[in-house]
Amino acid sequence: MNAAALVAPVRALWAEDALLPGGWAREVLLRWDAAGHIAQVEAGVPAPAGVARAAGPLLPGMPNLHSHAFQRALAGLTELRGPAPDSFWGWRQRMYAFANRITPESLEAIAVWLYLEMLEAGYTSVCEFHYLHHAEGGKPYADDATLSLALLRAARRVGIGMTLLPVLYQRSGFGAPPAPEQARFILGTDSLLALLQRLAPVAHAQGAALGLAPHSLRAVPPESLQAGVAGLHALLPQAPVHIHMAEQTREVQECLAWSGLTPVQWLLDHAPVDARWCLVHATHMTAEEHAGAARSGAVAGLCPSTEANLGDGIFDLPQWLAHGGRWGLGSDSHICVNAAEELMLLEYGQRLQRRERNVLGSGAQPQVATAMMLQAVAGGAQAAGRPIAGLSAGQQADFVVLDAAHTALCGLPADSALAGHVFASHRSSAVHAVWVAGQQRVLPHGHALRASARAAFIRARRQLLQA
Repeated sequence: MNAAALVAPVRALWAEDALLPGGWAREVLLRWDAAGHIAQVEAGVPAPAGVARAAGPLLPGMPNLHSHAFQRALAGLTELRGPAPDSFWGWRQRMYAFANRITPESLEAIAVWLYLEMLEAGYTSVCEFHYLHHAEGGKPYADDATLSLALLRAARRVGIGMTLLPVLYQRSGFGAPPAPEQARFILGTDSLLALLQRLAPVAHAQGAALGLAPHSLRAVPPESLQAGVAGLHALLPQAPVHIHMAEQTREVQECLAWSGLTPVQWLLDHAPVDARWCLVHATHMTAEEHAGAARSGAVAGLCPSTEANLGDGIFDLPQWLAHGGRWGLGSDSHICVNAAEELMLLEYGQRLQRRERNVLGSGAQPQVATAMMLQAVAGGAQAAGRPIAGLSAGQQADFVVLDAAHTALCGLPADSALAGHVFASHRSSAVHAVWVAGQQRVLPHGHALRASARAAFIRARRQLLQA
């Protein structure tokens, strides 16, 4: 059952405090049309009779710009130290073994639960970086879209917005052929473009967007990168392009050995990087690369909990912002599924690195949580390629209502209440309700599909562990 069917149609909401793109506003009336797009945002309006009143501060929905859905079922299974120091590369081998057990049914069950968790945690859309294309051992399905369609169904069932990014993956390393454990990921460039054409009407019908994800420079030869991006933009001119970039120092060193350039510099020199691109992680960049990548208009896709879990390093966000860089948040491997906690980890990482406090506030917006929220929503919307850039006319009506009575928020002014939500509420969520495209998807007691989705996720994970 679609959760939307359980909620009566409502097209207006009044909030005592709302976070608009320009900052906090008082007494805000929000109206949206039948298609779920915001028609009016008016501040300084007394609460109209007959219009529902938000239970607390009103926030824009947070886009999640980087997700590998199947990895949610892997959480907790890789925190085991062996005789040698562990790293991203050891984790990757364990992830490959797990990925090779995934079936269409288990992928959909995992994704339904994950996307439901995202909604309940304040994410209202997701960019799914999807690289499982084939059956176990690399055997093609009769339809290359089998697993992509499972993800689109999952998003539709729970009501989260979706940008699906099928992955172009052809090599195991710079100039190296794919390894046997990567067989499920490998797809020719022409086949990938045909897959996008196959998915386009399905995505359009549910309001989803499509893009392309060249996995990384090590996994995509230059000629395939060029052909894939050109083919995508011939089909969908404004479609986003997401790529893993400079996540690990070993990757940087191998790229230098292969080309004489670092990954970011190679990309800027050889690809048409612009505002349609999202550079995921981009952890290890020189000062010149920060300037050049920011100047391109690309979004930096930051995933603080995963980057911490994998030992990637810490992105230099103040340097990026100094060049006018845009950024957004992703939960990547889903060791954490909590938009507020990702923001907290992002700020705390900067504090630990710089031995300062309140690093990501600014003269224009000194409240750290407010500054981060506005930047992450704007950057995430750009990376998603969808009109989800906050509470303004013409954008999709995606928003989150916080619980003003939550202990971490109670009695605080709105900007401090948001700080309480980001820095102090994680053991008991302060999210009260969530709306996507003008439909309430999360009620005060949670999502309507919570019980059945949880049971299906647990069942799927058990079956995968027994495989």
